[in-house]
Amino acid sequence: MNTLQIDIINPKANKLLQDLADLKLISIRNKSDDSFLSLLNKFREKAKSNPPTLAEITKEVEFVRTKRYEK
Repeated sequence: MNTLQIDIINPKANKLLQDLADLKLISIRNKSDDSFLSLLNKFREKAKSNPPTLAEITKEVEFVRTKRYEK
């Protein structure tokens, strides 16, 4: 199975695509706003200018582990 993104220029193409979907040759899904991907990109941009040090990462991991095991 291949996944493609298609920009529809002519509205008549919508009818053709819907006919293909009715014949179960293709499936049509609306593109969703992928909030996870946008959030990930935001974190990556922020990390480029000020990447965390290994000590900061270790400190945060230990903090989260401590909170988790207190329960």
